[in-house]
Amino acid sequence: MKSLVLAEKPSVAREIARVLGCTQKNKAYIEGPKYVVTWALGHLVTLAEPEDYHPKYKTWNLEDLPILPEHMKLKILKETSHQFKAVQYLAKRNDLSELIIATDAGREGELVARWIMELINWKKPFKRLWISSQTDKAIKEGFAQLKPGKNYNALYDSAVCRAEADWLIGLNVTRALTSKFNAQLAAGRVQTPTLAMMVQRENEIKNFKPVEYWTLQADFGTFTASWRDAGTNEARLFDRQKAESIQRKVEGAQAHIADIKVREKIEPQPLAYDLTELQRDANRRYGFSAKQTSNVLQRLYEQHKLVTYPRTDSRHLTTDMVPTLKARLDITAVGPYASLIRPLLKKELPITKRIVDDSKVTDHHAIIPTEERVDLGALSNDERKLYDLIVRRFIALFYPVYKYDAKTITVEVAGETFTAQGKTVRDSGWKAVYGGGHADSMEEDGDEPEDQELPDVKTGAAVHAKSCGQRSQLTKPPQRYSEAMLLTQMEKNNLGTPATRADIIEKLLQSDTIERQGGRLFPTKKGLQLMDLVAGELRSPELTAKWEKELESIARGRGNSGEFIKGIRQQTIEMVKTIKTSETEYKPHNVTGSRCPDCGQYLQEFKGKRGKMLICPDRSCGYKRTAEKQLSNHRCPQCHKKMEIRTGKAGKYFQCKSCSVIEMLEDKSGGSKINKRQERELVKKYSSNEGFTSSLGDLLKAALEKQND
Repeated sequence: MKSLVLAEKPSVAREIARVLGCTQKNKAYIEGPKYVVTWALGHLVTLAEPEDYHPKYKTWNLEDLPILPEHMKLKILKETSHQFKAVQYLAKRNDLSELIIATDAGREGELVARWIMELINWKKPFKRLWISSQTDKAIKEGFAQLKPGKNYNALYDSAVCRAEADWLIGLNVTRALTSKFNAQLAAGRVQTPTLAMMVQRENEIKNFKPVEYWTLQADFGTFTASWRDAGTNEARLFDRQKAESIQRKVEGAQAHIADIKVREKIEPQPLAYDLTELQRDANRRYGFSAKQTSNVLQRLYEQHKLVTYPRTDSRHLTTDMVPTLKARLDITAVGPYASLIRPLLKKELPITKRIVDDSKVTDHHAIIPTEERVDLGALSNDERKLYDLIVRRFIALFYPVYKYDAKTITVEVAGETFTAQGKTVRDSGWKAVYGGGHADSMEEDGDEPEDQELPDVKTGAAVHAKSCGQRSQLTKPPQRYSEAMLLTQMEKNNLGTPATRADIIEKLLQSDTIERQGGRLFPTKKGLQLMDLVAGELRSPELTAKWEKELESIARGRGNSGEFIKGIRQQTIEMVKTIKTSETEYKPHNVTGSRCPDCGQYLQEFKGKRGKMLICPDRSCGYKRTAEKQLSNHRCPQCHKKMEIRTGKAGKYFQCKSCSVIEMLEDKSGGSKINKRQERELVKKYSSNEGFTSSLGDLLKAALEKQND
């Protein structure tokens, strides 16, 4: 008897099949002596749509909401139904005794497999492959230590709860908003509170009123020091006269060293990456979006097999990994990493609880290099950058702490206090892995002076204030979120998971509720208005964080899935009711000056997969066309330049931007393009001066009459 192995993607299935010795390739599976390896294409099964419950739901009506099916049905995705049928066919084979789930080892991967199993009616035993890397060694060891499928029932329950909650809230609230305000408005369990944080930040910026303040800095010859209030340690003065008064009495005055403090400080190694921390770092250093980091990381994991499982929320390693750490370092000792790793291989690695802690690892350990040999030349530029971040962070784990002396000199002059700060490095430690520095870009500008080389002076020594200068500045509003900052806030408020946060940000961008500009994210006019339309509960990060904690509790086998969904259903009813009774007015931000040729309403501009579209706001009308003029490969018969494709009442037509020649692409009844004779006549007709001054409507009318002759 053989085992049926279900992977999530064809690429992963091929690697598993190769390792398991499966060589007989078929269109939908690969077979070997002991295993038949097949695959999903992402999700093959999803939750049924409202119209699958009743045909009336094809039309979005406010009075039909909320839609709360007693039992949530599943359906086969039409676009991947061929692969589902193939898996279903394999499931009926009598020579297959068990199923091995080999989808991604996480909540969504479990859902992919279990929903397929439910619809193919799998009743035979099943096991779980749970691995953290795609190397041959990891796959072999994983198949040698398969887990009982029932061990992951709680994870599946959590996944189902997540999917049903998103369906109930997202679908009902989105339909309610769209129907109520006759606009394409979308909301969701995680995306709405994420948007709310950005709207709140935007309001803080809008309401911010800058205040002028002054700082003072005195030159004492061998060092400079900044004024600080003796009581509060505040460096800013909001009274100009006071600042000028201090400046006058300090400048040229005699002073003395009131205090010298030298403190030995250490900075421990940064922990290994989880997905969110890696996304933050890649955004700060290279400007990568969260989604870009996820995609590049997935290639390093699946295609190159150089890093461990990407979608982890842990920054620690497990005890069973300790024997492999030296081998991972050894195999990674190439190129710029060789000189950093060689000293580590000559001695025992310093393994501490800071690095290895089983209690702080959930489903997967931190992201580190695998035991696969790397060919740096085979990596793309983005892959190389991300791999470099992961490898250096891994190497730094085994270097000593960074040690330095922090020195502070306090000077008293004319009754005022000035302080100078300096730093002396005692042991560069792990910072040597980064060339001696590891300055994370600060998100907020501060008023702190930079560290300086301080002289060797003694307490009580006399010094002279050679000069004292003041600098005027304005208090600054909070910055708009970068993706690194937003990811931090999402993590802090427990919004989404490491695996979903990038997609949430992309969803907000695609729905035109936020925009990305200059590396910062900010809400659009649509996003700002949307916050006034949804229920306050859905805007609250606290409520969504509570849901996420409950989902995590269910995944750990401690929560109650039935109670969770019951609560979600009640929340859905209340949120839809709030929208129904709302008296808030929505004003579309994307209205254009173009009118719908069918009903006369002003068209609205939307971003689509194929560019911008102009769409009639009346959903019963349904008129839409491309907003941008498309340049075709069709040449103008007069000047031979490429002609634009445009759309009018009569249908699509070519128009030359240079000489105004028009050619009809098709007539109202869907006829074919004009022939060569008509083309020559059009050239002759519209090459005249009259052709340049005629209105577009007249040109179209004349062209149609000529074509219909």
